[in-house]
Amino acid sequence: MQEEVLSPDDRDFVTALASGLEVILAFDEDHPRMTLSEVATRTGMNRARARRFLLTLHSLGFVRKTQRHFELAPKVLQLGYAFLSANDYRSVIQQYLEDITEEIGESSSLGVLDGDEVTYVARSSARHRLMAITLSVGTRLPAAYTSMGRVLLAQLPDDELAAYLQRVTLEAHTDRSITDPAQLRHCIEQVRLQGYSIVDQELDPGLRSLAVPAFDANGKLLGAINISTNAARIDFDTLTRSFLPLLQDKVRLIRTHVS
Repeated sequence: MQEEVLSPDDRDFVTALASGLEVILAFDEDHPRMTLSEVATRTGMNRARARRFLLTLHSLGFVRKTQRHFELAPKVLQLGYAFLSANDYRSVIQQYLEDITEEIGESSSLGVLDGDEVTYVARSSARHRLMAITLSVGTRLPAAYTSMGRVLLAQLPDDELAAYLQRVTLEAHTDRSITDPAQLRHCIEQVRLQGYSIVDQELDPGLRSLAVPAFDANGKLLGAINISTNAARIDFDTLTRSFLPLLQDKVRLIRTHVS
């Protein structure tokens, strides 16, 4: 079960901290530089409130200001580094991801479930590009439409999975995308039974991926590891007969070496 989280109206909930983090998260690949008005719009804050948080972050070195525009400063990387430093298993897994790429020439990643999205925390990229967006550590994708996401959703207790299916908005990213919660539940239940997930061109045309869960020596879930491929180049038979045993072998090694 997940730990109980505070609601915004709880007396222990620090609204100012939450708002400051919301301002940081407002910046992304599509919004690397913004004006005060744009930040206010993205966060739903009024201009005065957004201005106070931006200026505070600027004074702390997390935000840079150039005339009317704001952008994140390199100091923000310290926040991500704190996570990576606290999870030293990542360096072990990174080597296995690179081994996969070297063996089969395909990209491989480690993802964790964060809310309703998968966050990439380690990645080994092949030379060929698979999606319109650039995938890298920190990339977030909808859990419903990724093989890693479905593997991780399959690890949730029944009540948490039911809550997810009730709140999630399913969108048709391609003509193959599942948009019916009942059908998605069926897919996730199949993943539970078989221990792996294949998602075929539901997020991006031509993208076909395979994922399995990864655990440490104590049985703690570390995340999901995938292999992402081009559907025109790699067929289902190759995925299940060649790539799946390779992934399963790597997660067995991870379980042996990560405690």
